[in-house]
Amino acid sequence: MEKKKNKGLYARVYGRVQGVGFRFSTVMQARRIGVSGYARNMPDGSVEVVAEGDADNLKKLISWLKQGPPGSRVDNVDFHYTPYNGYYKSFGIE
Repeated sequence: MEKKKNKGLYARVYGRVQGVGFRFSTVMQARRIGVSGYARNMPDGSVEVVAEGDADNLKKLISWLKQGPPGSRVDNVDFHYTPYNGYYKSFGIE
């Protein structure tokens, strides 16, 4: 039986999340957790996070996004799961 439950994740993080190292910290955390995808600043001041990997690891990433790195202030995280497509090989900044 296949134990891994791979999923995709789309998240937008709102608050003071640009200019505070949020994307870089997200990359480091995602790589530590073992998910692939990217983090990108959006014109409205939010950060978009697209990730793929084990469902439990994506839950860990969501928990981290809700806290953010020191110096940031996370007001809200909107997210939904998407189908896994295996497109991303690592996690980076776009």
